[in-house]
Amino acid sequence: MSVDPMTYEAQFFGFTPQTCMLRIYIAFQDYLFEVMQAVEQVILKKLGDLPGCEISPVQVRKCTEKFLGFMKGRFDNLFGKMEQLFLQLILRIPPNILLPEDKPQELHPCSEEEFRLLQEEIEQLQEKYKTELGTKQALLAELEEQKIMQAQLKQTLVLFDELENAGRDHGTSDFRESLVFMVQNSRKLQTIRDTVEREGKRMKIL
Repeated sequence: MSVDPMTYEAQFFGFTPQTCMLRIYIAFQDYLFEVMQAVEQVILKKLGDLPGCEISPVQVRKCTEKFLGFMKGRFDNLFGKMEQLFLQLILRIPPNILLPEDKPQELHPCSEEEFRLLQEEIEQLQEKYKTELGTKQALLAELEEQKIMQAQLKQTLVLFDELENAGRDHGTSDFRESLVFMVQNSRKLQTIRDTVEREGKRMKIL
């Protein structure tokens, strides 16, 4: 097999020429093996029809394997020449031919130094993009936290408004007075609940 990667040909065909030749080689090998198996079966059948034949199937198998090795050696020799012919004359793109997608290179050629500078610029832009992407993600996370804090603050303000409205309803306009009023009512409710629970327990005992 050729060691030349032939990347330009792979760009055109969608596969490397070496891969194509390998598949052809495997297909020929499989076909040769199948043919030899069929020939062996025919020989065994013919020998079985001969009266007094002393040739055993083991001997036939040894002869078949020997012949298969001979054919494989001849095939490998011929396939090496065929592969060289295919890779050099059939599956190779001439050096003076450009693929359609590479035509702009012919219209706008650049030197190796210009190409190197373009690569460096691309790498710098990629790094800059990664940095900006990280910054954007950090800002989005911070914005999400601010939304959560804003929602919590809104809930707190709503609670303060409710407390203030409750204070007004009971004649207390000052927030501190409202808070004291709420605490007192909470204690009263706690006392009533305790009393109810005690009475409930006493009724169960009776």
